[in-house]
Amino acid sequence: MVAVEALALAAVAVVLLFLTVTSSPDSVGRALAEVVYVGLAAALLGAAALGLWRVRGWARGPVVALQLLLAVLGYTLAFQADRPLLGVPVLVLVGVELYLLATPEARLAYLHR
Repeated sequence: MVAVEALALAAVAVVLLFLTVTSSPDSVGRALAEVVYVGLAAALLGAAALGLWRVRGWARGPVVALQLLLAVLGYTLAFQADRPLLGVPVLVLVGVELYLLATPEARLAYLHR
């Protein structure tokens, strides 16, 4: 699921780049910075997905931290911005990923390493 999330973020970065190039943003520098930030998040998440697949201990921390940030984003989208069609799927994804990282099997896999 983390790899799928990384691919989705990479797709968002491509869409943002396309929108930056084809439209006239207020600030091209800020728009490009946003593309770079989303691209870096996708790369970090992809590296963490690879680390989780290889059962590396360092990979769980960044994934959990990003899921907590995404939970705040999903809550804000769903309830404060009144966009439940965007926020609720993010919250469900966050819940599923945190649950899967907290299962006894997942924790035991890291203890044996």
